[in-house]
Amino acid sequence: MSRRDDEYRLSAPTADESAGDRVQRWEQMLSTTHLPWSVAVPDESSQPFDAYVRRWWIHDLALVDCECDPCSGTRQRRQVAETEGEFFVVLINRAGRETVTQDDVTVTLGPGDAVVWDSTKTARFTVWEKLSKRSLVIPRAALDEVGGKAWAHPGVTLRADSAATQLLTGYLDTLACSLPHLSQSAVAAARNATLELLIGAVRSDSPVVASSGIGSALRDAIDRFIEHNLLDGHLSPSVIASAHGVSVRTVNRAFNATGQTVSETIRIRRLARARGELAEAGKSIGAIASKWGFSDGSHFSRTFKTTYGTTPREFREAYFAGRVANIQKDGPRVIAHKAPLSETGVTPARR
Repeated sequence: MSRRDDEYRLSAPTADESAGDRVQRWEQMLSTTHLPWSVAVPDESSQPFDAYVRRWWIHDLALVDCECDPCSGTRQRRQVAETEGEFFVVLINRAGRETVTQDDVTVTLGPGDAVVWDSTKTARFTVWEKLSKRSLVIPRAALDEVGGKAWAHPGVTLRADSAATQLLTGYLDTLACSLPHLSQSAVAAARNATLELLIGAVRSDSPVVASSGIGSALRDAIDRFIEHNLLDGHLSPSVIASAHGVSVRTVNRAFNATGQTVSETIRIRRLARARGELAEAGKSIGAIASKWGFSDGSHFSRTFKTTYGTTPREFREAYFAGRVANIQKDGPRVIAHKAPLSETGVTPARR
């Protein structure tokens, strides 16, 4: 089955609770379920601040739903330093209005709009009215599997009226309902579909490929060819060029425009397939390494750890123990200097 979901609600204020205590509770709740933030809330004299967060795991991706009253937050250098790993976050506004700023780009989101932000850079947000939003938190290594480096940069927006955006958000709606009932293999498939739909939505209005002089149809055809031939040990730029009737230079230009070489793309996708097989019982690590073109177990282990931050054996052990998640490690590792949730009044809400 899939990883359990986590739910938290900011409980009602107590008589002896200060305004600062309540802000700290919200800050820890947000930082634990998303990434580290410093937050501020308006004066609660007229109405107590209310917030609710639920997080699902899609293998190593996190899907986080949040509802909150008006507030604001910043990720400064300290919060960036406290974040273990590098992530891209797709923030989808479901109701209300929020402004997000990163890299001097400010985007105001209405219902159905979405924006991408980068965990390695400072950022700030302002919630102007009661908000409902969904965030998809993606490790950088996962995004690299689908060639997302060139498209998913801070400030990229997904328009609510875009068919590709609507397909992504509709899929996530369905997935949120289905996740608790999916097998491990189905969750892994859902994770890959999520990444493909995201890149499809981001790429739909992107000028990256067009600006390189390479037609998007050719690049898409090359991507499909690579996917269908990953097990071919002779797969190379020259083989790809010959199959599509173009020069090797044309193939290289298509990939250089998106920040990856052909060899990097093949290696990352083979690693992703190997990673998927590590989550299946009955297959030895050596056999998986050999199948996906790695000369020996040591080479496979080094390459896997460089990409995913853990060895194949460690990944497999963590996966079957239900501990696979490259975000937050359930919270404490990035906010270890703070008290556990149970000690700060942030109440886990179980259905």
